[in-house]
Amino acid sequence: MKSIGFRFLIVGLLTVLMFVPLFLAGEVIDARANHSRNTVSSVGDEWGGPQLLSGPQIIIPVTGPVTRKEQRAATKIVNGKEIATTEEVEITEIKYKRSIYLYPDDYNFSIASQTQTRARGVFRVPVYVATADIKSRFDFSAVDAAVNSDETLLWNDAQLRVSLLSNKALRGAAKLTVGGKNVQLEPITGSSRDTTPGIMAEIGDPRKATQYDMELGFNGAGSFMVTPVGRTSQVTFDSDWPHPSFSGAFLPNTRTVSESGFEAKWLIPHLARNLPQISRENSDQTARAQTAFGVEYFQPNDFYQKAYRAARYGILFIALTFLTVLLIEDRNGRPTHPVQYVFIGLAQSLFVLLMVAYSEQIGFAAAYGVSAGATIILLTLFGYIGMKLGVRSAVLGVMLVLLYGVLYLILRSADYALLAGSTLAFLALAGTMYLTRNEDWYGEPGHGVIDWLNGKTPPPKPSAADVATDAAKDKPQA
Repeated sequence: MKSIGFRFLIVGLLTVLMFVPLFLAGEVIDARANHSRNTVSSVGDEWGGPQLLSGPQIIIPVTGPVTRKEQRAATKIVNGKEIATTEEVEITEIKYKRSIYLYPDDYNFSIASQTQTRARGVFRVPVYVATADIKSRFDFSAVDAAVNSDETLLWNDAQLRVSLLSNKALRGAAKLTVGGKNVQLEPITGSSRDTTPGIMAEIGDPRKATQYDMELGFNGAGSFMVTPVGRTSQVTFDSDWPHPSFSGAFLPNTRTVSESGFEAKWLIPHLARNLPQISRENSDQTARAQTAFGVEYFQPNDFYQKAYRAARYGILFIALTFLTVLLIEDRNGRPTHPVQYVFIGLAQSLFVLLMVAYSEQIGFAAAYGVSAGATIILLTLFGYIGMKLGVRSAVLGVMLVLLYGVLYLILRSADYALLAGSTLAFLALAGTMYLTRNEDWYGEPGHGVIDWLNGKTPPPKPSAADVATDAAKDKPQA
């Protein structure tokens, strides 16, 4: 019979070999997760997709003199003869110049959303229906100082614009009220002054009213982001989604999250953002890129993530199962064959695929229970019948129940997964070192706890008198 050290080495090599089926299982899970993400993205885009709202912004056209130089044909008389030549002349024309872009002084944005679930095949996609209420107050007192004395502000041609990621997300009636009067909204098209997706309105002279109120309805999925365009920006999100992920340039000042939904509020002064209130340059793209914030409708710790992490932790649980079998196998009879270890590793590798397949149908918790239960029963029966462990197969069953119980706790809590996994690995190594402390790794199995697990009673330690007698026998005679 091979030494216990040699058998540990073989089991270690078989454990390393099990990286192959676990890697393949992980690739299958990853491919399925990508298919799920593509489906979720497709359904979300068809529903409306992520949304980013920037504005409102008032654009005031400006005209002024523009001087340019032009070469014109001319003649001159040299020695009494007319000679054709050219001359440079300056031409001054009144043309459109860079417009004035004005952000509101006070910006109050509130949005209420309700989530729904859309399904495509076995995949379920969370989407939302939202209503946004935007109240803005503009101060036009500093606009005149932003143009030169020879330039003219075309107040009557002013526009109000709100930028979006995509107009297809808009649903229901879109209303703009200026000074208590309804103003028609139109989509921003290529013929408008800006081709950024969104909506706009010809508002005439904006100085006739300082308060601008807008109501918009949205369909969307994934996230909703806004930009703080006011000198003082107050933003409120209210939703029934219980798992928000706040992201972007600013986190909320206050937030309340529960199983019934969340409410979050932001209060952002203009000093916190690098955007001018009045400018001759359109800073909308800068606002969208640098100051956008909002909420992602986050699907927490989905079962594909759990299954992928289970595949990563799988090698640890296979190693612990192999170690358990090695400790309880019959040393005096025929030891467990390497092929039997391979069967055990393959069964535990297939566990993660079973978990994914059933999770898509019945949810993670039930799928985990079914898959773990089937794997535990299979390996326990294999230990009893196939490996002839007898009643010691109960030890294997209890060990598997503990392992899969710990794995479930690890998968349920992503924040503590590393802590739990590393602690379990350390305890397993420490336990193995303790159980094998009396082993003779070069020879036959020793008389430690391993033999005790196999029903053997270690021989009593020799007394001091026995040691002295043996020493006297070995002493050479004079």
